[in-house]
Amino acid sequence: MNQFEKNINNKRHDIVDAGVGFIVSFVFFATMFIIATVIQVIGS
Repeated sequence: MNQFEKNINNKRHDIVDAGVGFIVSFVFFATMFIIATVIQVIGS
């Protein structure tokens, strides 16, 4: 074991970080889709 494996600063699970990253990216792309749809409806 190296020294970083012995001294763990962050004890949170990686699944929490992965879930937060997935949700943030999903919300970002959903917002972009909604904005594009609104612009398309206004333009037509």
